[in-house]
Amino acid sequence: MNIRPYRQIQPQLGERVFVDPSAVVIGRVTLGDDVSVWPCTVIRGDVNDIFVGARTNIQDGSILHVTSPYPEKPAGIPLIIGEDVTIGHGVILHACSIGNFSLIGMGATVMDGAIIEDHVFVGAGALVAPNKRLESRGLYLGSPARRVRDLTEREMAELHESSVHYVALKNDYL
Repeated sequence: MNIRPYRQIQPQLGERVFVDPSAVVIGRVTLGDDVSVWPCTVIRGDVNDIFVGARTNIQDGSILHVTSPYPEKPAGIPLIIGEDVTIGHGVILHACSIGNFSLIGMGATVMDGAIIEDHVFVGAGALVAPNKRLESRGLYLGSPARRVRDLTEREMAELHESSVHYVALKNDYL
C-alpha cells in the first residue's frame, strides 16, 4: 500500500489528488487539493508534519522528510510547501519551507530550516544550505545556492504556467 499510516496517523488527501502507485506517502502528511505526486517519490511524515499546498506537483524520484524534536528545536522542523509549487525530478526537501509559485529545479537539495519565499526559482542541482533564506523574485543557482539575478516577468509567468500544466496532466492520469 503506497499511502499508509505511521503510529495510526493516516495521510490526509485533498480533493482530486493524484499519487502514483509507485510513490509512497507515510504518516503526518497533508496534501492539498489537486496535488500530484509522481513515480518513485517518497513523502515520509513520521517524526514531524509535512504540508503540501494546493496544485503543487512533486515530480519523479523526489524525497521529502522532516526533523525530529531536539534540544535546540523542541518541536523539530516540519516541511511546509506552499501552493502552486513545482518540485522537479529528484529533489530532496528536508525540514524546510517553500513559498507559493516557486520552482525547485531537478536534483536540487533544500536543507533544514531553509526558507524559500514566494516566486523563487532554484536551479537544477542547487544546494540550499541550512537556515538560508531565499528572497522572492530571484533566480538562485549553485552549491551553495546564490542569487544570480531577479526573475523576468516571463519567468514569473512560467512559474504560474507550470502549476497549471501539472494540474491538467494530473487530471489526465486520474
